[in-house]
Amino acid sequence: MFQFDRVALSDETQDLRAQVRAFIDENRAYLPRPNSDFVTGHDPEFSQKLGERGWIGMTWPAQYGGGERSNFERLVVTEELLSAGAPVSAHWIADRQSGPLLLRFGTPEQRQRYLPGIIRGERFFSIGMSEPDTGSDLASVRTSATAEGDAYRINGTKVWTTDAHRNHFIICLVRTAAQTENRHAGLSQIIVDLKNDGVKIRPIRNMAGGEDFNEVVFEDVLVPKNRIVGEPGNGWQQVTSELAYERSGPERFLSAYRVFAELIRLCGDSPAPHQAAAIGRLAGHFMTLRRMSLSVAGMLEAGKDVVVEAALVKELGNNFEKLVPEVARLAVPDIAHTDAAALGLFRQTFDETMLLSPSFTLRGGTREILRGVIARSLGLR
Repeated sequence: MFQFDRVALSDETQDLRAQVRAFIDENRAYLPRPNSDFVTGHDPEFSQKLGERGWIGMTWPAQYGGGERSNFERLVVTEELLSAGAPVSAHWIADRQSGPLLLRFGTPEQRQRYLPGIIRGERFFSIGMSEPDTGSDLASVRTSATAEGDAYRINGTKVWTTDAHRNHFIICLVRTAAQTENRHAGLSQIIVDLKNDGVKIRPIRNMAGGEDFNEVVFEDVLVPKNRIVGEPGNGWQQVTSELAYERSGPERFLSAYRVFAELIRLCGDSPAPHQAAAIGRLAGHFMTLRRMSLSVAGMLEAGKDVVVEAALVKELGNNFEKLVPEVARLAVPDIAHTDAAALGLFRQTFDETMLLSPSFTLRGGTREILRGVIARSLGLR
């Protein structure tokens, strides 16, 4: 079964919200084309500014430069940055899941080597899980890491690796032992240096013209054994716990938020009845998902296992993200025949979101995989 605890934000988090909004107003130059999809803006300089404010690695220990703040405070910063359409892609994965993975499973040397740079907004990570021709079956990983002396020789290919052509490191799920009947055994995670280890990176252009996704090819890439994260063979447990961080945040229902915000602005103070109904429908979905994400933040704060709750937030959140432009299109039915200048930012955010929306239900686990996780928790599988 699953459970969403009842939680509330403190007055201190509301003060923090005001600070983030003031910061965004002071740095509008970094938001020329605001889009709330977390993968659309890769700006290392902006990430470093966030690092200077202590807004990366907010919940991490002070010994690495972290803020030792609450998950609630991190959620508030995340909400404000995404709703404003800030360019957060550079540090996003490192902050959201690579850092927490290293804190939980990494060696002291790995933490000291990588975490301070992440917190300063200077070191960026990608994820190496998915592979070509395997769909959503993560246990079918074929990329191998064969032990040779004090190193591993890696061969294989990873795909859909966000920002690998721009980031510094990638944490890859690999096979360090031959596959057996237990498909989850023999898997490990290892850190690869994308700039210096000799990997080949091929950007994948999307319909919106961006190159966020990549194919990363490993051909006899040698990586020191001290880059294994956790214990060899423990990769499946580690990667499934990592996915909970990836699936539960507000980015799973805020990717289309700018369309919603610009729809409200376009409709003005006196929307037509059908427009008011559309705005109310979207607002109801949004407020419910936000309460669920807030609850997950509270459960993470309490140290609870949120794998199922995170899967539910992502499944419902992704459905909402794809619903937003569809409802907006019906609320502004003449969008295709109206002068773009008259529609302002609504037209821009609408067009970009429509092109990006097919990826919403793929990244972080497809709809079918998430529904399987939820079904098992309910005893339906």
